[in-house]
Amino acid sequence: MRKLFFILILFTNTVLFAQNSGSKPILIKNIDLIDGTGGATQENISILIENGIFKKIDAYSNFQNLQNIQIIDGTDKTIIPGLVGVHNHLHIPGIPFLGETATKLYLASGVTTIQTCGAASPYKELELAEKIETGEAIGPTIIPSGPYITGEGGNQNMIIPKNENQLRDTIKFWANKGVKWFKVYRNIEPKFLEIVIDEAHINNTKVTGHLCSITFKEASEMGIDAIEHGLNSVSDFRINKKAGECSGSREYIDSLDLESIEVDMLMNKLIANKTVLTSTLSIYEASIPSRSFLDEKSAQIMSKTFRENFRDLNTPLENNENSKTREKRLKRIMEFEYNFFKKGGILSAGVDAGRHILPGFGDQRNFLLLREAGFTTPEAIKIMTKNGATKLGRTDIGTIEIGKRADFVILDGDLIKEKNTITKVEAIYKNGTSYNPEKLLRDLKGKFGDL
Repeated sequence: MRKLFFILILFTNTVLFAQNSGSKPILIKNIDLIDGTGGATQENISILIENGIFKKIDAYSNFQNLQNIQIIDGTDKTIIPGLVGVHNHLHIPGIPFLGETATKLYLASGVTTIQTCGAASPYKELELAEKIETGEAIGPTIIPSGPYITGEGGNQNMIIPKNENQLRDTIKFWANKGVKWFKVYRNIEPKFLEIVIDEAHINNTKVTGHLCSITFKEASEMGIDAIEHGLNSVSDFRINKKAGECSGSREYIDSLDLESIEVDMLMNKLIANKTVLTSTLSIYEASIPSRSFLDEKSAQIMSKTFRENFRDLNTPLENNENSKTREKRLKRIMEFEYNFFKKGGILSAGVDAGRHILPGFGDQRNFLLLREAGFTTPEAIKIMTKNGATKLGRTDIGTIEIGKRADFVILDGDLIKEKNTITKVEAIYKNGTSYNPEKLLRDLKGKFGDL
């Protein structure tokens, strides 16, 4: 009896946020569609969803016999695929697990799938992923990660391999627990990265890395699936770098010719090996004093203590030399990513939440920064949806196409004409079920950052 009562409580809490169970067909009529493929916007299109699947996409006049169906008027609105955030932790520096808050923030912001890209609390992450999958908790689909793996001299709270057998056993252990990705960190040794990649692939899991000791070229040739942070973590061009060590000067980030043969060859290597790069522009921007800001909606979500850490962000230091240097670096990081994408590389995106950049809100900020980098709106949406799904090896999500899972976001406005429409989330649908962003956010006020 107590178990039944507990289940009813969970179900009741879910209903507070979910508006449609997915059992009744939905027709969204006369909406502007950005489908995630990178193609042009389709204006005044109508979309039928049945049993959590996109069934028909056509002009409204071509839909007949609309009975026992929920009709949503999409006039003056935009529909995009649910965002697929692929560097979307459930922790931030100093707080090892924010899962219950972070997941709702992601969902309320239009992020329907996350790859956590390294776990500080892997057991809790796996437990929450299962609860969301079974409907016991609210949030995006979680693609869980194992603990970080680094090398000698690296963070002591990460796994530092001692030998091959121990490392392979560790990979097997977490793969059997349900982990789908492993993330290697800056001090990983080349011989151990090769083992991580080999054993991960044997166990049908993938590997990404925040690299330093190993170059992008070396990691790509070893078969790594993805690399995080783009130009900001490229060690291929470090001055006086020692092989296999996180060493050397980072002056390259200020002086490297991004049109050089060397850069072109590196990009060609990554593209040929289908190595995915992940953009994390919003967290880099947060390190630039002249661009730092604390928007009101983020301030409302933060706990009082956490918010106090960022009270001076609205008075940026415009003339600070560090700001000028980091501002130039941001532009170069953007240019590197733009060139990689235009050459045919798979560029994905994630928030890497931290500082004053919150889960979900930072994903929305990533869209604005990708637009600033020169990407068109359809290109930016593709990076944040289809390319994220490609990184995850998923073909059922990432675009709005017939037969795919109905993960999508309705935005109040024209995203092509006004880029800030990305923040005007009217409804989020995950597997055909609708969630109300206002209700989700109302429940979170003053909670983010509490230990």
